[in-house]
Amino acid sequence: MSAEVQAHLFEPFFTTKPTGQGTGLGLATCYGIVQQNEGRITVESEVGRGSTFRIFLPRLAAAAEAAAVAEAAPAMPRGTETILLVEDEPALLELGALVLRDLGYTVLTAGDGEAALQTARGHAGAIHVVVTDVVMPKRSGKQLADILQRDHPGLKVLFMSGYTQDAVSHHGVLDPGVNFLQKPFATAALARAVRAVLDE
Repeated sequence: MSAEVQAHLFEPFFTTKPTGQGTGLGLATCYGIVQQNEGRITVESEVGRGSTFRIFLPRLAAAAEAAAVAEAAPAMPRGTETILLVEDEPALLELGALVLRDLGYTVLTAGDGEAALQTARGHAGAIHVVVTDVVMPKRSGKQLADILQRDHPGLKVLFMSGYTQDAVSHHGVLDPGVNFLQKPFATAALARAVRAVLDE
């Protein structure tokens, strides 16, 4: 990579790919995850030679790890409402649906915004909340939410993203102050966020 590209490498929504072929969130998400865990990420690159990324994370002391494992986990909040879960990463979609179903919810799933619209329109009952990734192929989470809330006034929405809420709001992807859950998240955080949105 050139020095100019490297200077913007970890900025959200920066991409060298043609329009429609990249979101510019991949390396920004990696950077955010590493920073959240008190680590750092470096890159060495030469045009025509390739790039090397190095990630440095702090070592966890055995005593701290044992204490964390020993700490009793609080019970996760449960519910019986219907959730439309929209995520373009199949493994995350499957895991999220499994967790929410185990907590008593009815979960409808979709792998992108367009499929989510079809699922919602084909569902005969009520949908109480849409839990959606922000950046997806075919239709963004924001576009999906706008359409569904127009069709179903009062429908609640929880957005998810690998980058911070400030970053996606600053770039005009989300309005400030929306319900937001930053990836990666623990299953308990998902359960609490969904319940909080439903109880608003």
